[in-house]
Amino acid sequence: MNILANNASNLVQADRESEGARLRLMHAMERKLLWLSAWMIHHANHVRPNRDGLKVGGHQASCASVISIMTALYFEILKPEDRLAVKPHAGPVFHAVNYLFGRQERAKLETLRQFGGIQPYPSRVKDGAEVDFSTGSVGLGVALTSFGSLVQDYVQLHKLGRPDVPAGRHIAIVGDAELDEGNIYEALLEGWKHDVRNVWWVIDYNRQSLDSVVQDRLFGRIEGLFRDMGWNVVTLKYGRKLEAAFAREGGEALRHWIDDCPNSLYSALTFQGGAAWRAALLTDLGREPGIRAIIDPLSDEELGALMTNLGGHDVATLLEAFRAQDAAGDQPTCFIAYTIKGMGLPFAGHKDNHAGLMTKEQMAGFKQGMGIADGQEWEPFAGLDVPEAELRSFIESVPFARKLAEEGRRLASPVVPVPEAFPLPRVPAGRKLSTQAAFGEVLAELGRGQGAAAPIASRIVTTSPDVTVSTNLGAWVNRRGVFDRHLKNDVFRDAKLASAQRWGMSPEGQHIELGIAEQNLFLLLGALGLSHSLYGARLLPVGTVYDPFVNRGLDALIYACYQDARFMLVSTPSGLTLAPEGGQHQSINTPLIGIAQDRLASYEPAYSDELSILMRWGFEHMQKPEGSAVWLRLSTRGLEQPQRKLDPAAVVAGAHWVQPPAPGARIAIAYQGPVAPEAIAAFEELRTEEPGAGLLAITSPDRLHAEWLAARRKARSGFGQPSWIEQLLAPLAPDAALVTVLDGHPAAHAWMGAVRGQRVVPLGVDRFGQAGDIPDLYREYGLDADSILDACAQALLG
Repeated sequence: MNILANNASNLVQADRESEGARLRLMHAMERKLLWLSAWMIHHANHVRPNRDGLKVGGHQASCASVISIMTALYFEILKPEDRLAVKPHAGPVFHAVNYLFGRQERAKLETLRQFGGIQPYPSRVKDGAEVDFSTGSVGLGVALTSFGSLVQDYVQLHKLGRPDVPAGRHIAIVGDAELDEGNIYEALLEGWKHDVRNVWWVIDYNRQSLDSVVQDRLFGRIEGLFRDMGWNVVTLKYGRKLEAAFAREGGEALRHWIDDCPNSLYSALTFQGGAAWRAALLTDLGREPGIRAIIDPLSDEELGALMTNLGGHDVATLLEAFRAQDAAGDQPTCFIAYTIKGMGLPFAGHKDNHAGLMTKEQMAGFKQGMGIADGQEWEPFAGLDVPEAELRSFIESVPFARKLAEEGRRLASPVVPVPEAFPLPRVPAGRKLSTQAAFGEVLAELGRGQGAAAPIASRIVTTSPDVTVSTNLGAWVNRRGVFDRHLKNDVFRDAKLASAQRWGMSPEGQHIELGIAEQNLFLLLGALGLSHSLYGARLLPVGTVYDPFVNRGLDALIYACYQDARFMLVSTPSGLTLAPEGGQHQSINTPLIGIAQDRLASYEPAYSDELSILMRWGFEHMQKPEGSAVWLRLSTRGLEQPQRKLDPAAVVAGAHWVQPPAPGARIAIAYQGPVAPEAIAAFEELRTEEPGAGLLAITSPDRLHAEWLAARRKARSGFGQPSWIEQLLAPLAPDAALVTVLDGHPAAHAWMGAVRGQRVVPLGVDRFGQAGDIPDLYREYGLDADSILDACAQALLG
């Protein structure tokens, strides 16, 4: 027994020694990350030449508060397959971590916030492959980890994942002020609906935001919200030094004093330092038994260190919590890590430190305290009391240092073959068809998965915020099913109750049904649209939404495009053509959004043949390195379908002549979308007086405008070729007039007058709509044939 007891004691002692040695190395990493992040920002503001005199900025205090959290995660807990969203203001710490891993160049560290250099906030597109999720838009990167985990589940359950890439956790390092964003709670609720797993949110709870100190007791409410959504909550309030003090006589009184201390007072005492702490403690607790024995032996510096020994700054405490949860399973977990903004810096705790920067004098003192010699500022191991060889060996042993796959963190995925042509809905003579209905028919036909459509059918995944049926996704869903991590029968179908929808849910389903929160739609589209590089499985996401409500999710849509996510957005119905629904369901500005938004190719076809061409092109374009996301703006207005043969290239380029103008023609009418019948009727009347007039169908003012701008830029360099819109308008007389019409803001077409200096009379909708029928509304808003003819007369008269 003595031998066994001795062996057990020796093992415990060895574990303690090993843990102590590892913590010594982790503390060295903490120290180095604090220095590098602070110096990176200081260099950008005070060392690098400043030509325009503007403050470069950075967030030294926000970086400092998260140092220990990122040290514990990156240097022990994380595995290569884990995906992270780092809080925006911790970008310099993130780059310092990658510098120590050998994944970031020193020269790049010197370019923080410089043109062509490191971005202020982590960017997938501009900062390279180490960034999993861009996090410049507050709160969205946090929520995206939840949807990323859902997409990973989809990939794994559909057996699309690569065998060399295991499933990982999705972790967000969250600034506490990010929890003021409403999209966080929309995402929490949606995650609960879908039983999301393998998500960690680590909240850097420094209790300070841009303008002030955060309200007391906030996290009593936050913790309850997380628990209500099925999350495990781990609160890391105190480090080991404070816990040891609490275990002594008088320790409980000290704990209660800190627990009851207002955030603002705690921050102020932290900034003032040990002497202020001592005075406050003696005033309030001086007569408590045991308190003097705890604080009197400590110097002011030691007392300040004790009173700021919070859980989020204690690597041992963090590691213990992370390890325990890692072993506990895949339940989503929120870690509330108490920290101090600016920890270790001269302005730690000060309420104005968010945008604060160390002065040159403060940096000199900080540099000396860090043991950094002049000229050694960028050296990865300067100023540390651990041999360089030992540190290098430690870093090489870290799990996250291993490559995720042969190509690194940005995975490759083969292109999904797209059929040469998409199905075209059959429309009997006299029958009308809307672009929305045509979209549903094309997608449903693809859903059969027959012949050349089989590969693409298996990779399309649709989603919608509670408007699946009303945006004509119903037939696709009936064929491909609803995705859920668990098998759930369709109760109506099992009971033999009549219903057009078969909504059985299973892990094999290819439609993800969402609640009516458009932010969640675009966050999910963003996650689905990054699956090829995050999970090595190429998906072809299609999301539908009512066109006016694109605006409600616009922040997340822009965010998805900023990350270069690839998806097809179908917004329908659009404009005041949705006549009886009234102004709140009628969109005005969405064509302008389509023109302005980068990395999003926007289209509005009028007929099903154009739509079929654009859907086929869109699925192909989404997969090209130089491609982008695609937006189709559709309508519920049924139109008689023309019998014709189109040039697909012209439809994709943005416009095609329905009736080409005669050389030197004085006028042309251009239409976009469901106002086609009115434009055609006006054109037929116009031709009786202007037989050479032209009729132009615009499918994308966005593509026309983008190519025209690109051509002008090239022309200024002496290499320009005429853009497509220049070629289209060339037959018209130099002083010819264009009358343009769309069910949207007229500015979407007004720019065409600058192409060749021709006059433009743009018709459209520039004020809120109202309920009515199409004839009344088109007449009121100037979209009917008579209004178009009046505009033609005005244009011809000059």
